[in-house]
Amino acid sequence: MNLLGIIIGIGCVITGMMIEGTSPMILVNFPAFIVVCGAAFSACLVQFPFSVIGSAWKKILWLLSPPNLNLDSQAEFLLSLANTARAQGMLALEGSISSAPDDFTRDGVQMIVDGVDKEVIKELLDNAITLEEEKNTQASKYFEAMGGYAPTMGIIGAVLGLIHAMSLLDRPDLLGPSIATAFVATIFGLVFANLICIPASGRIKTAVESITLYKVMTMEGLVSIASGENSLMLKRRLAIYTGKTEQQ
Repeated sequence: MNLLGIIIGIGCVITGMMIEGTSPMILVNFPAFIVVCGAAFSACLVQFPFSVIGSAWKKILWLLSPPNLNLDSQAEFLLSLANTARAQGMLALEGSISSAPDDFTRDGVQMIVDGVDKEVIKELLDNAITLEEEKNTQASKYFEAMGGYAPTMGIIGAVLGLIHAMSLLDRPDLLGPSIATAFVATIFGLVFANLICIPASGRIKTAVESITLYKVMTMEGLVSIASGENSLMLKRRLAIYTGKTEQQ
């Protein structure tokens, strides 16, 4: 589970503080949290439209439950479609539409049943892949941008804290703790960026690549079926994606 990495990372930071004799309670600083997270979020409001921001935060759930895409299972389904088409004709695939694992596959099979030309099928499916990939990539860019803004906001928070500390020069007993608190914002910015935002961006990017691979394989299989290729040829095409060589 990818969330486990975040928990372990934060745990390592806190453990290191405790070993050096620093109380983790010093991190409980609401003003620093507001400056870093609030300002970083606000900066992203300037850069991205609301539609991208909403989509990005929905995809943060991929840290808990990434898309379940089984290339082997999809290859078997495509081969079953090819066998049905060869034995009973393209119209017989209509009965398999409801059993397709996703909307992308269902749309492709429906186009085959409707007699759409194979080149048109490839063009439409390829456009759908490109469009979805671009939308999902925007979510990755959002968290990447937030990971870039957070450390800078942490520095701003630290400077604000030091300004406050300078007003306590006549009170040495409060000066030290005030300076220490000022740097909490810097810690927040670095941890938020490097343990949450940037890894989340990378995780989403990896998921997008997996989705794209899955759909490109599906498109290749559906175009092969629409072309009337035999099952052996289809197996060879799918083996490129699944990594399974054709067994003689």
